Amino acid sequence: MDGPVHVTAWNHLQQRIGSDFGASSWFDVTQSMIDSFADVTEDHYFLHLDPVRAGATPLGSTIAHGMLTLSLIPAMSYQVCPFIEGARYPLNYGFNRVRFVAPVRVNSRVRGRFVLRQAELSGSNQRQVLYDTTVEIEGAEKPALVAEWLTRFAM
Repeated sequence: MDGPVHVTAWNHLQQRIGSDFGASSWFDVTQSMIDSFADVTEDHYFLHLDPVRAGATPLGSTIAHGMLTLSLIPAMSYQVCPFIEGARYPLNYGFNRVRFVAPVRVNSRVRGRFVLRQAELSGSNQRQVLYDTTVEIEGAEKPALVAEWLTRFAM
């Protein structure tokens, strides 16, 4: 996917503060994905890569890196969060808060849910949005993570 699939006017987005934009489709978290992330980030901790050792822990299997789960948020958001009409591009501005609530075990499926908390001007040529973001694990009581995610749009 190249990017956001929905476009909306800024004033329309501002009227939707408090709205749940819904959930993305499910993303498969495979061992191959975890291995690739480990190679890119040079985080080769056994809980992520060694099924035998990780299987002997209370986790029962390898798990995705928390940062891998976090890094899926933009791709998930493209499916449900709108692009601002007239913007040149969006930039991740950061997170006010991130909590890794539950581990994502290998071969799990995760999806992102986005609730718009703020939409405000940020300087003369930027718009800033804040989403309360939850990454859910299919069939699990607890989410993988919750975050306050900031994106700025250059106008």
